[in-house]
Amino acid sequence: MKTSEMKKAKPSAAEGLKELFVDELKDIVFAERALLKALPKMAKNASEPKLAQALQEHITVTEGQVTRLEKIFEMLGESSRGIKCDAMEGLIKEGESILEETEAGPVRDAGIISACQKVEHYEIASYGTLVAFAKTLGEEEIASLLEETLQEEKDADQLLTESAYNSINFEAKEED
Repeated sequence: MKTSEMKKAKPSAAEGLKELFVDELKDIVFAERALLKALPKMAKNASEPKLAQALQEHITVTEGQVTRLEKIFEMLGESSRGIKCDAMEGLIKEGESILEETEAGPVRDAGIISACQKVEHYEIASYGTLVAFAKTLGEEEIASLLEETLQEEKDADQLLTESAYNSINFEAKEED
């Protein structure tokens, strides 16, 4: 990258890996809390009972993830106040637009799965990075807590994939 293309950092920019790690934790805790507000709407709009149930169950899982993140902040001696996560806000808005642009039924359910999987993939990428940062910083106990959340996100993604492929996508296809 040319020097002329280098972006000047804000005065509050992270200077070290630990500071970046904490900033990323604040980003994901904001994201998880925003998701807790969005998931009930997705569950309410799902037609397939198993999908609605899976989304309801993920609310409980997400609540546990927020609690786990709060514990991590405590361990680090940091505030658990989040930093606005533009990525999650965008993903949630995209999910809301799917609800507005589809009729209730299998097609909407397929859209809900699509929106939820995008969220899961964002979370998987975020937690994977956080685990790597924690290990690099020698925070093994924190890395273990983050790995637990990472596995939960991977499990949720797999459940959504199975729901889509086992019935919902095929039922949506029949709507065409």
